[in-house]
Amino acid sequence: MKEQQFQEKIDLEKKIEPKDWMPVDYRKHLIRQISQHAHSEIIGMQPEGNWISRAPSLRAKMILLAKVQDEAGHGLYLYSACETLGISREELVEQLQDGKAKYSSIFNYPTLSWADMGAVGWLVDGAAIVNQVSLQRTSYGPYSRGMVKICKEESFHQRQGYEIMADMANGTPQQKEMAQDALNRFWWPSIMMFGPQDSDSPRTGNAMKWKIKRQFNDELRQKFIDQTVGQAEVIGLTIPDPDLKWNEEKGHYDFGEMDWDEFWSVVNGNGPCNIQRLEHHKKAHSDGKWVREAAKDYSKKQKSTETN
Repeated sequence: MKEQQFQEKIDLEKKIEPKDWMPVDYRKHLIRQISQHAHSEIIGMQPEGNWISRAPSLRAKMILLAKVQDEAGHGLYLYSACETLGISREELVEQLQDGKAKYSSIFNYPTLSWADMGAVGWLVDGAAIVNQVSLQRTSYGPYSRGMVKICKEESFHQRQGYEIMADMANGTPQQKEMAQDALNRFWWPSIMMFGPQDSDSPRTGNAMKWKIKRQFNDELRQKFIDQTVGQAEVIGLTIPDPDLKWNEEKGHYDFGEMDWDEFWSVVNGNGPCNIQRLEHHKKAHSDGKWVREAAKDYSKKQKSTETN
């Protein structure tokens, strides 16, 4: 009876709130998805933070600093939303550091040049926006509301990345070569960000039924490719896919086969930077322990003073 009422509420487009009854599997799915999203924001700071001190201008440095700060904020919004499901921040961090929780595979690739900051902004944040716009309508209230602010900031990040790529593509021959190289390396990992093909994604069924997800992985991937090809043409860069061509009948681009062996290898911890990313996170978390403890002590003293 409760499950039927729950589904009826979902079907009526009413949000599920933390104190509402929800199926165990609905809660589990949300914890997995939201925590993965939060971990991705936090780990995603690393390949960008690496370039703050090497940005080519003061303006570029300020923009990149602001972007990394935004990503930290996104992670905190999402961890907070996840905590409303009855799991603590400490548990979430422990799951990440133990390798039990995943984050987006894209952040296990290195950023080798300044052009990579453009590719990450344009492609990675661009792919994130395509996915996250639909999540603004997800059925869980705290997640849905958090995504509204996140999407606004991600849109800025995407434009900032595209500006870098456009400037380099229209710069010296060496700069254009760097931009094309960054596009070549990040294109396929970016389109694999949407996850496995729908036929290989067993959780998608319930996610769509419960309206946690609003669109299928392959549908979102196609939308991203369709809008990005034209953007590359405008700035004179070439998408590194020899099979890419416009399909007049479908009204979409046909594209080549992705390397799913590489995708699963990276997801399972064997990417170029998997170990490096987690070790860096563990060190930063350990180094910041005294700050967390000091904040807790201060909070306790404040509450004690107010009580007295």
